[in-house]
Amino acid sequence: MAKEKEIKSGHHYDASDISVLEGLDPVRRRPGMYIGTTGPEGLHHLVWEIFDNSRDEAMGGFCDDIEVVLLPNNRVRVADNGRGVPVDIHKKTKVSALETVMTTLHAGGKFGGENSGYKVSGGLHGVGASVVNALSIYCKAEVHKDGGKYIQEYSQGKKKSLVKKVNSSKLHGTIITFEPDKEIFKDIKFDWNTIIGHIRQQAYLVKGLKILIIDARGYEGKIDDSDVFYFRELGLELPSVSFYFEGGLTSLIKYYNKFQKPVHNSIFYVEKELDNVLVEIALQYVDDIVDRIIPFANNIYTGEGGTHVTGFKTALTRTLNTYCKKNEMMKESEGGFTGDDVLEGLTCVISVKLREIQFEGQTKAKLGSMEAQGAVGTVFGETFTNFLEENPDEAKAIINKSVLALKARKAAKAAKDSVLRKGALEGMTLPGKLADCQSKSAEESELFLVEGDSAGGSAKQGRDRRIQAVLPLRGKILNVERARIDKMLASKEVRALVIAMGTSIGDTFDLSKMRYHKIIIATDADVDGAHIRTLLLTLFYRYFRQVIETGYIYIAQPPLYKIKKGKEISYAYSDAEKIKIIGKETDVSEIQAVETDVEVPEGEIIENEKSPARTAEASRSGGNKIHIQRYKGLGEMNPEELWETTMDPAHRVLKKVNIDDAEEANKVFEILMGSEVPPRKSFIQSNAKLAEIDI
Repeated sequence: MAKEKEIKSGHHYDASDISVLEGLDPVRRRPGMYIGTTGPEGLHHLVWEIFDNSRDEAMGGFCDDIEVVLLPNNRVRVADNGRGVPVDIHKKTKVSALETVMTTLHAGGKFGGENSGYKVSGGLHGVGASVVNALSIYCKAEVHKDGGKYIQEYSQGKKKSLVKKVNSSKLHGTIITFEPDKEIFKDIKFDWNTIIGHIRQQAYLVKGLKILIIDARGYEGKIDDSDVFYFRELGLELPSVSFYFEGGLTSLIKYYNKFQKPVHNSIFYVEKELDNVLVEIALQYVDDIVDRIIPFANNIYTGEGGTHVTGFKTALTRTLNTYCKKNEMMKESEGGFTGDDVLEGLTCVISVKLREIQFEGQTKAKLGSMEAQGAVGTVFGETFTNFLEENPDEAKAIINKSVLALKARKAAKAAKDSVLRKGALEGMTLPGKLADCQSKSAEESELFLVEGDSAGGSAKQGRDRRIQAVLPLRGKILNVERARIDKMLASKEVRALVIAMGTSIGDTFDLSKMRYHKIIIATDADVDGAHIRTLLLTLFYRYFRQVIETGYIYIAQPPLYKIKKGKEISYAYSDAEKIKIIGKETDVSEIQAVETDVEVPEGEIIENEKSPARTAEASRSGGNKIHIQRYKGLGEMNPEELWETTMDPAHRVLKKVNIDDAEEANKVFEILMGSEVPPRKSFIQSNAKLAEIDI
């Protein structure tokens, strides 16, 4: 008989050890479960939750005007002219329906079936307003309904008073104002462009809806919105953006393809309901090698796809293969299209609306409703087949685009297999110029990508050989924005980087084989260095996006100046920091660069960009002179300087690269790195004043 384990004294476990979280306490205890993260994405998710409630009123036909205002003190105000949240007593909770909605999880007007008035909505979890309330230090709900104006205020999810009628009103609608809690969100900063980008999509998706966004953050102490329904009634001249579209998804396709060359002129569009699923799809092919599929479910952007995207991709591949074979537009030896072939160059918006919708997770990034897959597949398959039959010229252009992609895929696969096979046969799985680290643990290993042999030499000598690897890159790598894998792998520098990473590429990419969990781009602080950094980021974004999304890509921040005051040596990473270190309120433009040793009055600055040797010689004269050496490249630093300023984990400054808005990033890369010159010229002219010029 097995001996029973003795329970140690002090480890008694009974019902008293079980915690029961009441009300909105679970939200505050585990906010990530409800908004995904407490970083910038989660912060903006609070805005989306409140905005989505107003948008759902518009989808139901009860609202046609929404206003979003960024207020001082980190507050956000969302107003709509919908029906207004009910304020009468709820039979089950015995308190006002408004209080129930704002303070109770899974409570809302979207569970009531036909009687709720919501045929479709995005907020079916019923946690939107209550979660925002729970994570806010201040929240106020204002309802105009049935001739009265009602308000209730909250803090951290708890009511501060009962719902009370404060005035009469002839208006109808709801106004929610909230201020995120600093206990939950350490960095509260709403991004204007992020909010505009998200709400612009919604304006395209809900026809006839007017949306106004106002930035009033600079008016602290100067505004009082307590007696106005819409903030715009105050008559202030503030930064604002308004949206109103009647074209729907077709207009959205035109917006995404603004800087692209279409393969066919007409935009395919269908809107049809099947099995209680409303399917709306618009698409157009452009002359590009990447695809853009923008999916929505009940107007919620599902960035991770889901069943509606699966149904679309399956139907697209099947339809184009069937049409191609029927019209003998492809040789039998070429086989058929794969999903990648028919997606190349495609811009598509998929929108489905369902009464009972299932998302995978509260953040609603992926649709899980299986009925959407069948409905999308059937509706799109039938209508796209008709489109191809009725538009033979358009069909020919689309098929030719996919055939070209098929041939390129096969050529690229052969080239990639050849490169990887050749590397394995030569017994050289790592490039010769890579100075690898000793550690075999990817979690602690770092790969520095440096510019040229000079910087490579200093980095190799100054590094921590146990965890830091160095790969010098010669010259500017290939611009891969419009390059396929076969051409890309023909570049020695790109091939060396791909092999060093260990993940392979394309359809054989495997993130788990990543050899370094920090890839640090360390280029020079000049125009060429910035160009090389941009080329590397283009490579990672186009072919290794998962590496960026996982948080493995960093940009090193080497110092711009070495400053010596007597025997004290400091490093400055910006001009502002340089001025702070030298202790003078001197404009940078007034500091003269000198190339010869001269006697200068005590405290005067000697700045030498071109001759470190002369600076060192001048410093031997002693005194309180300040000597400044301007670093133009990492190769100018000796190994010790490079280690203590740029490579030492205890003191260095790294910037992590992430993708806040994939669509916006995609558009910028297309403009700046693509083959079309006019969009790039326009972008440069429009943003010239924002450029930081290093003279």
